[in-house]
Amino acid sequence: MRGEFVDLAGRRVYYYAAGSRGAGEPVVFVHGFPASSHMWHGVIGEMPEGHRLVVLDQLGFGRSDRPDGSALTVAAHAERLRGLLDELRIENACLVGHGMGGAVVQAVALNWPERVTRLGLVNSVAFDAWPRGGAWLARQLSAFAKLGRALGAPLLAGLVHGSLLPGFADAESGRHALDRYLRPFTSRLGVDALVAQLRAMPDPGVAALGARLGSLTQPTAVVWGALDPFLPVHVGMRLRDAIPGASLEIIPHARHFSPEDTPERVAAALALLLRR
Repeated sequence: MRGEFVDLAGRRVYYYAAGSRGAGEPVVFVHGFPASSHMWHGVIGEMPEGHRLVVLDQLGFGRSDRPDGSALTVAAHAERLRGLLDELRIENACLVGHGMGGAVVQAVALNWPERVTRLGLVNSVAFDAWPRGGAWLARQLSAFAKLGRALGAPLLAGLVHGSLLPGFADAESGRHALDRYLRPFTSRLGVDALVAQLRAMPDPGVAALGARLGSLTQPTAVVWGALDPFLPVHVGMRLRDAIPGASLEIIPHARHFSPEDTPERVAAALALLLRR
């Protein structure tokens, strides 16, 4: 795997690449809150050969730069994703998004359909549905942003950690995953970046995307953890029904972070998508 930074509108965004450069249909993986490219590691190892795989840290997450005032709306993340495709000279690709990242790839597919060959939506934010724990934290910090900063990044990250742990099927592996996701906020990114990400949720622009999903023509796979406590499976069913020809795979025992819970099942669903 090769990791690099690209400059997008004055901010450095990190990505890593795997698979076969220049061979097969590219697949681009987009995480949601509070994750990073780490979330997809298990899935990448199970993906079929012959595809260029690109996995990014969205702005303000992982190794990417702090937002420092840059917009963190779904529309802004989608613009940066399109910019990444341009920088990497990827004409079009299969886009896969989890959580908030699912809304980002929906936005790219709707606004620049020629850039998207297929769409994978994994426990995705959609319509007016946002993860319940994240929305609660967002409301609290919108009202008490100064308190969030006063608490300090480690304690604030601890609150996020505790609220999101039920999103994993296995508590121990979930703790390790959340430690990886949140570590940058306690050091390099800092509390302001974490507060900014939380305050960007929920994004009212996502509901407008939902009203347009019927215009999508790309083959689409909706993949969902059956026990997701934040985005119930009926959200996945609604996505399947809204997107013409979309499939739905419900993974038993998986929860919100299904790429961590069952990477082999998520990769298998994406492999089927790539054959459609």
